Formats: sequence, structure tokens, C-alpha cells
Amino acid sequence: MTQETAKLRKPSNAYQIFILVLTVLSLAVMVVMLLPISDATYKLLSVYDNVICVIFLIDFFLNLRGAARKSDYFIGQRGWLDLLGSIPSFGIFKLGGLLRLARLSRLARILRLLRGENKKTLVKDILDNRSRYAAFLTILLTILVLTVASVLVLQFESKSADANITTGGDALWYAIVTITTVGYGDFYPVTAAGRITAMFIMFMGVGIIGALASILASLLVGSSASPEEEAAAEAAQAATAAAPMLSVQEELKVVKEELAVVRQMLEKMSAG
Repeated sequence: MTQETAKLRKPSNAYQIFILVLTVLSLAVMVVMLLPISDATYKLLSVYDNVICVIFLIDFFLNLRGAARKSDYFIGQRGWLDLLGSIPSFGIFKLGGLLRLARLSRLARILRLLRGENKKTLVKDILDNRSRYAAFLTILLTILVLTVASVLVLQFESKSADANITTGGDALWYAIVTITTVGYGDFYPVTAAGRITAMFIMFMGVGIIGALASILASLLVGSSASPEEEAAAEAAQAATAAAPMLSVQEELKVVKEELAVVRQMLEKMSAG
């Protein structure tokens, strides 16, 4: 692991988990695209596949730029497979999806890196970087919900003659509008399975929007603190830590004064 980390850039664990889950999702999309599905569903999955390809291309160039030697990543760590699995197909060739199998190399490398992490260290990293993990998790959930829900709605609604969601664009638009809790009402499911899927999107949308609002609020609050305020906060923490020591010293002083009073009384009694 040390040798591999030295050759490649070391992104955060949150980012690696994000890419890992996205790789698994992309492989699942590849499998579904090879199945006998309708043209509308295939075109919708092609859109998601191309979006994932763009993300993987960015990841490839970041790894290439962060490598100490470009050849170490591109040849030694099979970066050329990352590039091959990141080229968008734009839905032209169905068999072109087989190139996505090259993403198994990225999947294996990330699993190998995460397996080398100590569990206690990983848990501590999650606790120390909660906001980063929350941001990646929210983005990941949004992608997952949009992908799964829009495909399911399109599949269910395409079987009904009264359906108004008939194309991949309609399904994608409906999923985006519903997950953002806007609900224009221009598109809506008419089948029972489609409505159950819509309920899933609504519940997930409330959680995702709430998470985004929480992340934005934490960023605004964190960025609004001035250096003077941060220094004052650190001084307050130091004072709080020193408070028990000060209280002990004050108690000792009181005890000494009481002992002095008692000694004076004993001296008076002995003199009398």
C-alpha cells in the first residue's frame, strides 16, 4: 500500500468511497443496457452512463496529474484501463458498453486501498470529516435516486396506454421535479407501480433537500467566523480547561485561612 500510495495521489476516503459506489452503479447500468429493454429506457440509461463517464474522466486526469510519474499511473497502475472505461459512447454502439468492464480495474484498486485502511482510523476520519462525507453521500444519493427512480417510472408507465411519461426526457424531468419537492404536475404516474416509485422519490427528496440545506448552513456558519472570533473561542476553551485547577487553588486558600483562624483561637484559649 505504501508503494502504491507514493505513486498515486491520495484522495480522501470519502472521495474514494464515492468513486467506488459510482463504479458499482456504472457497472449495473452497463448490465441493464445489455438487456432487451425499450429504446426509451436505453436512451435514458445512456444519458446517465455519459454523465458517469464525465466524472470518471475528471477522476482519471486528477490521478494522472497527481502521480509522481505519469507512467507509474498510466502503465504501472493500469491507468489506461481507467481512460478506456471513461470514454463516453453517447449510446451509438450497444456493444461499446462492454468497454465499461475496464472499470473493474478502478474498482479493484479502490477496494485494495480501502482494505489497507485501519478500521479505527477510518471511523475517526468519518467523525473528523463529517461534513465532507455528508456532501459526497448526498450527491451519491441524488444520483442513485434519479437513476433508479426515473428508469423504473419509465418502465412502469410505458405499459399503460394512458401514460403521459413516455420518453426518457419525461422520466428524467419528472424525477428531478419530484426529488426537489417542486411538483409541477405536468407529468405524473398513472400506474400503481409508478405511484409507489413516486412515493419513494418524494420521501428521498425530502431527506436530500434537508441534507443539502444542513450542509449549506454549516458551510455558511463555518466560513463566517473571523480569525479574532476563532482566537477568542480557543481562549475560552483554554480557560474552561484551566477552571478546575483554579477552583482547587481557591479551595486550598480557603482551607489555609480557616486553619489560621483555628490556630489563633487555640492560642487564645491556651493563654487564658
